[in-house]
Amino acid sequence: MTTYGICNIALIPLRAQPSHKSEMVSQLLFGDSFEILDQKQNWSLVKMTYDEYEGWVDSQQVQVISPAYYEKLLTATHPITDLSTHAILMKLGHDELLHLLPGSTLPLKGEEDIFSVDGTDYLFLGQDRITDSSSFTEEVEEVARFYLNAPYLWGGRSLFGIDCSGFTQMVYKYFGRKIARDAYQQATIGDSIHFVNDSRPGDLAFFDGGEGRITHVGIVISDSKIIHASGHVKIDKLDEKGIFNVQSNEYTHQLRIIKRLFA
Repeated sequence: MTTYGICNIALIPLRAQPSHKSEMVSQLLFGDSFEILDQKQNWSLVKMTYDEYEGWVDSQQVQVISPAYYEKLLTATHPITDLSTHAILMKLGHDELLHLLPGSTLPLKGEEDIFSVDGTDYLFLGQDRITDSSSFTEEVEEVARFYLNAPYLWGGRSLFGIDCSGFTQMVYKYFGRKIARDAYQQATIGDSIHFVNDSRPGDLAFFDGGEGRITHVGIVISDSKIIHASGHVKIDKLDEKGIFNVQSNEYTHQLRIIKRLFA
């Protein structure tokens, strides 16, 4: 029988191999569910429900959930924690608090602030957000700017460490738009925009390293600029050649293509 789990702590590193010394390829935030594919000693190989990304997690950080609860997760709409660095869960019946990261999922939470994760009750203290794509073009820059100066972290998906494609994925999540985890995967969908001047806020610009392979992605914003995670989340100029960094007075990334992932 297939086994399912959920992230019931603030963050779980997802690693390439079953070792704490292994490369972190992504992260699970609270409320992210997954299928357990294999187990090796103290490690579990999981496939994330959100983007089907696979990797190894410490089995001590796995909360197994029932197949019935997992099925409910698949068919429901879940709010997420909004643009705030201070959201808290109280674990009812226990003297415990859990601090949540922005963009965390609140599974099956309705209008009430109390919700259950497969039998465990939580009281949510903070601001949540019902994801809505209708305001994407108007609000995407505001959401993206929330992550300004977040440090670059390979495999990161949080305000306290994020990589380029984790950044684009999380910003899109605020509007209920699911996209793949890695930049090269994100570049495979949507419509091509042939000129920077024809782009609009929310379009994704992809860049290669001179070898024809997509290695970087950022979000187009107003005034021919781009917000992206490189060293930290920052805003640079964007033109037909690529990303121009005013501070270093040089082009740092070569533009490959601009895509509009959703009409």
